[in-house]
Amino acid sequence: MDPRIDPSTGDYSGERITSLANAVYVRLTTPLGSWWADPTLGSRLHELERELDVSRVRILARQYAEQALKTLIDTGRAQSITVTAIQVRKSWCDLHVSVIDNTSQEQHFKHPVKVA
Repeated sequence: MDPRIDPSTGDYSGERITSLANAVYVRLTTPLGSWWADPTLGSRLHELERELDVSRVRILARQYAEQALKTLIDTGRAQSITVTAIQVRKSWCDLHVSVIDNTSQEQHFKHPVKVA
């Protein structure tokens, strides 16, 4: 079990969790190609900070998240991943990620994304 990383602050929350939650967090917050050990790890979500807050940005956020999390399926850590993007307030989009892990347990994660 790993310490849980709080997506809203990036700090440890004090809780202990399975490593799948941290794997989702790391893949969504790391800019694609920026980690030296694995250039395929990460997402393009950081690019959305420069985009206008329009409906197509939510579509891009969902697609970027799905691309980043696809490696969890490819490596067998998850059976399926569903991502929905919802605008909750101006300049912010929340990603709701549902992951069915390799033990058929469903886990839910929420990840905020800043858009211009």
